[in-house]
Amino acid sequence: MMIELGHTDKNAASADGVIFFIFGATGDLARRKLFPAIYSLYREGKLTERFAVIGLARRPRTNDQFREDVFRSIGEFCRYKANHDGNWRAFAEHFYYMSLDINDAAGFARLNELAGNLEQTFRTGGNRLFYLALAPELFGSVSSHLRAGGLLDNAGWHRLVIEKPLGYDLQSAETLNRQITQVFREDEIYRIDHYLGKEMVQNIEVVRFANAFFEPLWNNKYIANIQITVSETVGVEDRGGYYDRAGALRDMGQNHMLQMITMMAMEAPSRLSPEDIRDEKVKVLRSLRAYASIDEVRTHVVRGQYTAGEIKGKPVPAYRDEDAVAPGSETETYFAAKVYVDNFRWAGVPFYVRTGKRLPVKSTEIVVEFKKMPDHVYFAQKTPLEPNLLVFRVNPMEGIYLKMNAKRPGSQWAIVPIAMDFCQSCEVGLNTPEAYERLLHDAVRGDATYFTRWDEVALAWKFVDRIEQAWNAGAGELHFYPAGSWGPKASQELLARDGFKWWPVQGQQEGEVVWAAPVTGM
Repeated sequence: MMIELGHTDKNAASADGVIFFIFGATGDLARRKLFPAIYSLYREGKLTERFAVIGLARRPRTNDQFREDVFRSIGEFCRYKANHDGNWRAFAEHFYYMSLDINDAAGFARLNELAGNLEQTFRTGGNRLFYLALAPELFGSVSSHLRAGGLLDNAGWHRLVIEKPLGYDLQSAETLNRQITQVFREDEIYRIDHYLGKEMVQNIEVVRFANAFFEPLWNNKYIANIQITVSETVGVEDRGGYYDRAGALRDMGQNHMLQMITMMAMEAPSRLSPEDIRDEKVKVLRSLRAYASIDEVRTHVVRGQYTAGEIKGKPVPAYRDEDAVAPGSETETYFAAKVYVDNFRWAGVPFYVRTGKRLPVKSTEIVVEFKKMPDHVYFAQKTPLEPNLLVFRVNPMEGIYLKMNAKRPGSQWAIVPIAMDFCQSCEVGLNTPEAYERLLHDAVRGDATYFTRWDEVALAWKFVDRIEQAWNAGAGELHFYPAGSWGPKASQELLARDGFKWWPVQGQQEGEVVWAAPVTGM
């Protein structure tokens, strides 16, 4: 299958001059994602020489030590590799470090002085991007100190990039947002959800709205259901303390899963502007059917927790035996749900979502299952017909997969499913931009399309809070599943009741045994 890939893109334009202020510069996010993203943007000419990076954390570091940290980060995690040569030294000279106690207001005045000197050196035009790779409870105080320290008084634009979790529930999110908006305007706040930076998630809009043979079918007349799977093979690793307070629903459902639903269900925006696109996403969130009772939550939502098992032949402990997890924890590491978008286009179409840790395969996929041909059709009487599928493969391999029915070669009436498979990672190589690269570049350019607006965050929390409240009131039976399985039996039954099944994701074989789930047709 030949795919012609274009080479011109407005996103390839170099960004304006900017100083990146990375709070939490010695942390895991900066090391794994932010430094490699900045280096990739630099290598591709999307950052000019008019930039500087100030790393901020409590532990002492010299500029040279910090630059060596950045070098090791790029060597381990970046798609471009660096050598200690002239090109690397030119890049490294843009990096500076300052030890800062974020509770020390006077330290922010010293930071402003350093930033002013770097603006003169690198001619950044006063543009400042503050990336808070910190715990969310610190967002408000850091924002206040930025203002008090004079860091927002200079010429140029100022933008704040913040990571999830954006609160613990709607009430805490509102408090957090109130603190931040006392300092920054809404159009200066970039709430990052890295799933929105993934190539195939962004490609959903193009596939939907740029192809005449998809858009007329993209509704409840032709689509039977949509399935979204985010499966992880890892456990909680070193995040046990955070995860035991959050759980899968808050960690993945409130942001990544609901955002992917909005991308699949939104209407075409009237203009390709960030606000028009985000307006359409908000309409989807407003149309989500709220679970009206504890019984509805019990029927439509499944929560599970992994026990000891095996991943790729290696034994792994139960969730309750992980570091920093309470021995009798009731926190879910898996959830699945049936969600409805109650608008004219989608009324009656179930959106099935599932995510979990310690599953057999690492994969993120979106499956559109079209309605089957009527059973009385002549071909269906000869051979059982499989439904047509359109699959967006988001991670780890990127691509689009279309499953359709055709005659088996050499036979008279035998019909078999065939696949049209576009592997984007195969076509352009694995050296494709990572999500953080796209989103950092967008933030510098002032494009907020793939960042979440406050009303999106609030509506998502409102939906999730209803589930949490029902769980707390007794609707949240915790189902256990062995690590290395595809989750609890109840997740399979969630679809089987409607006559559907979870379709295999990439890396999972059709018919692979699902633990304790003897569902007809699997």
